[in-house]
Amino acid sequence: MHVAVTGASSGLGEAVAREFARAGADVTLVSRRKDVLERIAGEFGAGGIGGVPQGIRTFVAAQDLAEPARAADWVAAAEAALGPIDVLVSNAGSLTLGPIASFDPDEGERMLNVNLLSPARLIRAVLPGMLARRSGVIVNVTSLAALVSIHGWAYQAAGKAGSATFSEALRAEVKGTGVHVVTVYPGMTDTPMTQGGLDVYGRKGLVGKIPLGNAAAFAKRLRRAVERRRPRMIYPGFYALVLWFPRISRWFARRFAPRLPA
Repeated sequence: MHVAVTGASSGLGEAVAREFARAGADVTLVSRRKDVLERIAGEFGAGGIGGVPQGIRTFVAAQDLAEPARAADWVAAAEAALGPIDVLVSNAGSLTLGPIASFDPDEGERMLNVNLLSPARLIRAVLPGMLARRSGVIVNVTSLAALVSIHGWAYQAAGKAGSATFSEALRAEVKGTGVHVVTVYPGMTDTPMTQGGLDVYGRKGLVGKIPLGNAAAFAKRLRRAVERRRPRMIYPGFYALVLWFPRISRWFARRFAPRLPA
């Protein structure tokens, strides 16, 4: 099985790549940081490190997903090296917080590129082959910000909500084709991106009390969601309340969520 993971150099993406490698999959690692990807790939190739079995093949693709027109440039080379992509985990994301009135519009559009337009390009690139083979899984990692947003998250929420809607709609479109789509809604998980966001809020009050999920546990649940062909996954699990009670969750966010420091 060939699994391709974007944003694989750290955080959730690295954890997902390691989880699938431990399960015996060949892995394509996609990120801007080629040196980090090569280090991770070297560990996989050595075998026995972190429970990864011998014989795992890897492909490293250094790609900046802030350019949607080139977001899928690596796909052909990865498939030439490891065979058709069986599972695409579109995980790469970008997070910069701030009020819209003072937000750098170029940064906002870069976030929309990484969080919405590039995932759509990647999915479009692998989908025809999966449909032709009548097999394959597309995993689109979005965010709980797609469901409930708070002060300073407008660009993040817009991009992730669009991406989540895209993959939810795609699941209905490909029903019965052999291709499956999993939409993933992570909440606060202990990753460098999340820690950076907490730093912006100053870690005071409610911010300092938010329970954080674990990246390795997230990756295990994601692999099981792929194997069991779940339609969506929310992690940590208690955040499922956001999906099932959206109006209450939005009221709670408006009433109690912290605001960015002035």
